[in-house]
This record gives sequence, structure tokens and C-alpha cells, in this order.
Amino acid sequence: MRGNVARRQGEPKSAAPTTRPYRIEEQVGYLLRRAHQRASAIFQVTIGDPNITPTQYSSLVKLHEYNELSQNHLGRLVGMDKATMQGVVRRLKERRLIDSRPHPGDARRTLLSLTLEGQRTVAKLTVNGPAVSRETLKPLNGAEQRQLLELLSRIV
Repeated sequence: MRGNVARRQGEPKSAAPTTRPYRIEEQVGYLLRRAHQRASAIFQVTIGDPNITPTQYSSLVKLHEYNELSQNHLGRLVGMDKATMQGVVRRLKERRLIDSRPHPGDARRTLLSLTLEGQRTVAKLTVNGPAVSRETLKPLNGAEQRQLLELLSRIV
């Protein structure tokens, strides 16, 4: 017996367990980032306005859905931190797509809504929204597309 491990005569020495080398290309964060890059590139080409980013688009769509939201609530709905949301709001206001006003009950809060131009922009862009998803998911068959969307919704 060697090292407290009994080995029968004629048995080969066991090799140390093999471990696969770490590959960044197999890590979830890397794959999600690459998928996001692909989706963002498809969005820019397909959505219909090269000056709208995916985060701006999400904000416009949510404002269209809710009519008026506080800036903080909008940020939570679209998954943006306060600093990112401030930049998005500033750029959308500069383009005159959204308007803001103080909350009547709390002057520290800002309420946001779409301008008429913002409403027109959302109406124009949401027509192309499904095409962005179709093109992004194109490498997958229908069942895989549904499965991916279901799995992603469970981890967000």
C-alpha cells in the first residue's frame, strides 16, 4: 500500500482527474454579453431610428404603456440604475421626445410623459420591434426561441 491507497497487482495507476481548462467562451456572462452585442447591433439596423438606443427605446415604450411615470419608477421598470436613467432622460428630453414636470405631491420627484413627437416616434418604432426579436432569434427554431425567452425571463 502506498499513500493509504490500495492497488491490486496489474491495475494501472489512476491518473489525476482531468479538468477542462477555463474558457471564457463557455461562461454565462461572456455569452450573455455577446448575445447582447448581437441583439443591440440588430436593433440599431432594424428599429428605424439610428439615434435611438435600446435603453431609450425601452423607456419610450414604457412611457407609452403607462402614460406618465416618475423617473425612478421608469428606471425600475426598464432595469436601469439612477445615473443611466438620468442620461437617458436627458437625451430624450433634448430630442423633445419626452417632457417632465415636478410631482404635485413631492417636488423631489419628476414625472415623465411622452410629447406628441415621442408618441409618433413610439408608434413608428414599435412596428419594427418584433422584427428585431425575430432577427435576433433567427438561428434558433421555434421551440428553442420559446425556451430561451422563458429561461432568460427566469434569471432577470
